[in-house]
Amino acid sequence: MIFYNSIKDYEDPKRQYEEEVLVLDETDEVYKLVLHNDDVHTFDYVIDSLIQVCKHSLEQAEQCTILVHFKGKCTVKTGSIDILKPMHEKLLSRELTSEIV
Repeated sequence: MIFYNSIKDYEDPKRQYEEEVLVLDETDEVYKLVLHNDDVHTFDYVIDSLIQVCKHSLEQAEQCTILVHFKGKCTVKTGSIDILKPMHEKLLSRELTSEIV
């Protein structure tokens, strides 16, 4: 609760604001690594692959796998193309269907 000493304080409050400004150091665009559903691989296989390739936690890998199963696809990682390309290639080498968008 704010108390004012006089009407003048109420009409013209003096407040100090601090503002943080985030500056992008790189102009690199953000890409998405999207995993698509298939009828071949088991939940456990996809979960293990996401943990090993994308460094997901168990919970994160499980959630992504469920989304892939029910929605048909899921963004499993975002970042620069340099970070996502090796992950994409590793997922492909495991015969999982992924793309970078």
